[in-house]
Amino acid sequence: MTDVSLLAAVELFAQLNEAELQQLDKVAEQRVMRRGDTLFAEDDPSNELFVVVRGRIAIAKKSIDGRESMMALMEQGDLFGEMPLFDNKGRSAEARALEPSEVIVIPYAALRQVYEARPELLWSVTDMLVSRLRGVDDALADSVFLDVTGRTAKRLLELAGDADEFSLPITQEELAGMVGASRERVNKAIASFIRLGWIDQSERRYRITDREQLSRRAI
Repeated sequence: MTDVSLLAAVELFAQLNEAELQQLDKVAEQRVMRRGDTLFAEDDPSNELFVVVRGRIAIAKKSIDGRESMMALMEQGDLFGEMPLFDNKGRSAEARALEPSEVIVIPYAALRQVYEARPELLWSVTDMLVSRLRGVDDALADSVFLDVTGRTAKRLLELAGDADEFSLPITQEELAGMVGASRERVNKAIASFIRLGWIDQSERRYRITDREQLSRRAI
């Protein structure tokens, strides 16, 4: 069992009533992970979804030659691993802890019972899937219209959020995977931002000193 309030705060579960949340809570488990632990690998069988309680989980795909592309970064309150609930296929990507993390594990069977009893709740699923499709559209547009420097600026702004000072929660290799370029090219882009006075860097800590210019480079 988990804290029901953690489930109630998840967007997908926002329309569930107290009894339905309790129904999920009874079968939910919490799993603690160390940095580098793999929650599941691509093509693994699937029968459960996950909600991040703390830490960060990378959703990534690997090429035949071992190169990795990070598709998404899951943080507190984010839900992932839901797609096989609807198509009964294996995992579409790998999920790996980037730091000590904790997730809530919810079996598909329990959620199917909720949806079968109240099919109108599936509209919230539709909303979530449409939001993710829009995110894919944005990522595809970035790959076409933004060069490596522009994509690097955009990812740094996303990782910073509203803060001007932040620690990079991922390695440079993982950042390169998010950008979709080599580590060398991403490092070159960051070096150019430092040289232009848009950011300061000290190891994995960054400070945005000219958000306006960095934002312009990201579009």
